[in-house]
Amino acid sequence: MGIIKTEQKQKTIKGEISLNGVGLHTGKNVTLTFKPAPVNTGFAFKRVDLEGSPIIEADANYVTNTQRGTCLEKNGVTIQTSEHVLAALVGLDIDNAIIELDAAEPPIMDGSSKFFVEAIEKAGIVEQDATREEFVVTEIISYVDEDSGSEIILMPAKSYQVTTMVNFGTKVLGTQNATLNELSDFKKDISDSRTFSFLHELEMLLEHGLIKGGDLNNAIVYVDKELSPETMEKLKVAFGKDDITVKPNGILDNLTLHHPNEAARHKLLDVIGDLALAGTKIRGKVIANKPGHFVNTQFAKKLTKIIKNDRRNNTPNIDLNTTPLMDVNQIMDMLPHRPPFLLIDKIYELSDNHVVGMKNVTMNENFFVGHFPGAPVMPGVLIVEAMAQTGGILVLSTVPDPENYLTFFMKMDKVKFKQKVVPGDTLIFKCHLITPIRRGICHMQGYAYANGKLCAEAELMAQISKVK
Repeated sequence: MGIIKTEQKQKTIKGEISLNGVGLHTGKNVTLTFKPAPVNTGFAFKRVDLEGSPIIEADANYVTNTQRGTCLEKNGVTIQTSEHVLAALVGLDIDNAIIELDAAEPPIMDGSSKFFVEAIEKAGIVEQDATREEFVVTEIISYVDEDSGSEIILMPAKSYQVTTMVNFGTKVLGTQNATLNELSDFKKDISDSRTFSFLHELEMLLEHGLIKGGDLNNAIVYVDKELSPETMEKLKVAFGKDDITVKPNGILDNLTLHHPNEAARHKLLDVIGDLALAGTKIRGKVIANKPGHFVNTQFAKKLTKIIKNDRRNNTPNIDLNTTPLMDVNQIMDMLPHRPPFLLIDKIYELSDNHVVGMKNVTMNENFFVGHFPGAPVMPGVLIVEAMAQTGGILVLSTVPDPENYLTFFMKMDKVKFKQKVVPGDTLIFKCHLITPIRRGICHMQGYAYANGKLCAEAELMAQISKVK
């Protein structure tokens, strides 16, 4: 089980492209625009209709409601029914994208991911100058919802695969299965599978005004009860039709199924979209029995925690006997720090989005004189400072004349110390960007390891400023 760096390059959208439509539940007109995003951005929604154009990252921890789709909320700003858009991005093997919206809910289109896939392909897909990470599954992970009996299992596999098994317990729609063995088959086999509802659910939604953007072209309606004259009239009004009939296969008219098991395929589409909220590509096989947005997103939250812990405890695999990328003299050419406050000795890895550095901790450190006599322990604040200096290499590598800049702390958050550092320890620092560097501001996640174990972690924000 673990995060690995692959040889594959990250991908984003080549250019901007927009779609227009209405939200299924809100009925509001909305324009959605796919935009390219820098490496390590992931997927993020941007509400351009609100002041400041707030951004909501596609993160399982922002899920607040799953009753009629997956709703995300951050700082009071919401995105409804996110799953179809996210499924399209994952299905086309994209890593980074901004999804701009001028309303809370993406357009429902035909109730599938088909039109999103077509738009993205029209805009084009490009590789980026950074490698992709994958969460490789080596042991079974599972989640069970006792109330519904829904269960999701993730097991080892050579690629990302998904199987859904659904049983609706009705004559019109019984047991169905669907499988996606290769992500490259998503467009052909899954993307056009539309959302669906049962007649009894539709009646309730109409009564509560929760399906204002629906019509017979974006939702399959399975008739699981007798269609009364009163309900018939309500449906005519809701769908703007002069007449409503039921087909022999038990669905309302004006729709032809794309697949005999279209309901199970749409559930598979939802699983892919919801598990995108884990934020990392998955190498493993998902088996979802009676999936739904609640169990999907709960499982995504569980994966998020596992992946975060794996990142924290995954000591960088570097050979300290090899020639470093930068030695202490080269570090001093870039950083303004000098002994005794220069707290890193070597840099072993440096890319656009991460850096790995090292410090040998010896008894000759001046801080051991008073911290503590007879029991020398490296101060935690200095571990964080050394971590920040490592991150400083990352941000200063973005300017052509780093010697003319100073680095200043802006914020430290979620600082934790796991174990003490003593003379003789070798500290390994790993920092990676949380958000892309903008205007000289670097927001990063830092980890410090000693003797192969995590000893400190922190979210750090720093800014470089040119010396006048």
